[in-house]
Amino acid sequence: MIRRTFIRLVVQLGVGAGSQRRPRLHDLRHTFAVRRMLAWYREGVDVRARLPELSVYLGHVQPEDTFWYLSALPELLGIAAERFEQFVSAGVVP
Repeated sequence: MIRRTFIRLVVQLGVGAGSQRRPRLHDLRHTFAVRRMLAWYREGVDVRARLPELSVYLGHVQPEDTFWYLSALPELLGIAAERFEQFVSAGVVP
């Protein structure tokens, strides 16, 4: 029922019109996870420490199952790389 309602709304609102494929219900989970992680990075939060919370919310058994979201968006990957460079320059990582 939820899936049918979602599809009807997507079509009715024209979301994704003109693109190769329409959004899927699962895409909302992905968008939520990526935006939450971006917000945590921007706030200076220790994302690794908070990842278990996001994993539970998404229904993942292991936080490692949520890590793939990091590579899903260039902006997230860029922020993670900047953080890593900070650790290297601070001598935390050899």
